[in-house]
Amino acid sequence: MTTIFSDIEGNSSSAPAIDYTALGSDIMERVETLALHTEQTGIMTRTYLTAAHRGAASQIAVWMREAGMTVRCDASGNVIGRYEGTDPSSAILMTGSHFDTVRNGGKYDGPLGILLPIGCIAGWSRQGRRFPFPIEVVAFCEEEGVRFKAPLLGSRAIAGTFDNRVLDNVDEDGVTMREAMLAEGLDPAQLPCAAMSKGSIAAYLEVHIEQGPVLLEENRALGVVTAISGSSRFMLELKGVAGHAGTVPMTLRHDAAMACAEVALYIEQRCSASPGLVGTVGQFNVPDGAGNVIPGRAVMSIDIRAGADALRSDAVDDIQAKITHICTRRGIHANINKTYEAVSVSCADWLQQRLTDSMQRNGCTPRSLPSGAGHDGMIIATIAPIAMLFVRCGNGGISHNPGETMSAEDAALASRVFVDFVENFSVPTTQ
Repeated sequence: MTTIFSDIEGNSSSAPAIDYTALGSDIMERVETLALHTEQTGIMTRTYLTAAHRGAASQIAVWMREAGMTVRCDASGNVIGRYEGTDPSSAILMTGSHFDTVRNGGKYDGPLGILLPIGCIAGWSRQGRRFPFPIEVVAFCEEEGVRFKAPLLGSRAIAGTFDNRVLDNVDEDGVTMREAMLAEGLDPAQLPCAAMSKGSIAAYLEVHIEQGPVLLEENRALGVVTAISGSSRFMLELKGVAGHAGTVPMTLRHDAAMACAEVALYIEQRCSASPGLVGTVGQFNVPDGAGNVIPGRAVMSIDIRAGADALRSDAVDDIQAKITHICTRRGIHANINKTYEAVSVSCADWLQQRLTDSMQRNGCTPRSLPSGAGHDGMIIATIAPIAMLFVRCGNGGISHNPGETMSAEDAALASRVFVDFVENFSVPTTQ
């Protein structure tokens, strides 16, 4: 690894300054090292409680200890590094992100928010510098919800909102979450002990790649997140009547796939008309379909997101009404199953201002933008004020994709802003 300090020697007053250029390179190197912990060589897949997940957790713990932190693991599998402050009873400044991935995903989604603060804390440790408050870096064990179809498990454990019913969820091999946890030495009965109380966390700051093209298109390295968008997700099953592709006239068909296609086009039209609203049909299936058969059944996913809950709710209502209209006209039966709902979460105004100040002091023109993706911060927000710092993605802003990337220069600049934020951090007397 590259040294992240200059060669100045001495006590804390003349301790080596952090070499941010080297730190940016170091973060990128560690991202590559962590990416070696994958379930399939050459493909970035690291799901909850697999051997790859265990290896990544162990590596993160090593880096935390080397940076001068004490390390513990809670009952959900979160890896937590603590950099003690001068007042151990003070509320914690928490930071971090997740280290699980989607299947065939990217290297930076999550790990950046773990490795960057570890590198910064290593610099303070080398300087012998402590703050009035302790800093905890949380490597959240599970955010994506891939293996057991239950997202945000690590942050839910810390927020005290872990739903024990998901312990019975099974993976593709029929293994329950409970069984997987026990096999890893984690005791589900101890999950309540992972919860932290309101007031114990002064603030939570997450550094994360944008996962979108906005900063890249505007040639900006960093952005301050205003809110994490709410999300409504559904599975829509349409049942019509299967028939011969050559003998049933077009006017007499009850084609489930065409009804689905009409719904999908309406979702695109409806969401394109409202800035800040997005709609996605990520799955579209004709079960047991054949090239010469009118589809009698079709299934599609619907994902509606917006930073404002009212905007999202209005769109969902319109889409459901349109589904009813389309299906009535076409003679189709619709079954709509809501699979997930999350309200939008606002980042604390005072923390947004502190991040903005830190950006300005480091030569960045402030840019505020919402996050369309979900994050652990939206769960931590139930017990503490939160903030997010976005870092520009390269390669068109693509994420959840092997082509996901960012630069060492942007990692270095984000580190500067993070250090400035922490070194000037205090909780206002009135929030």
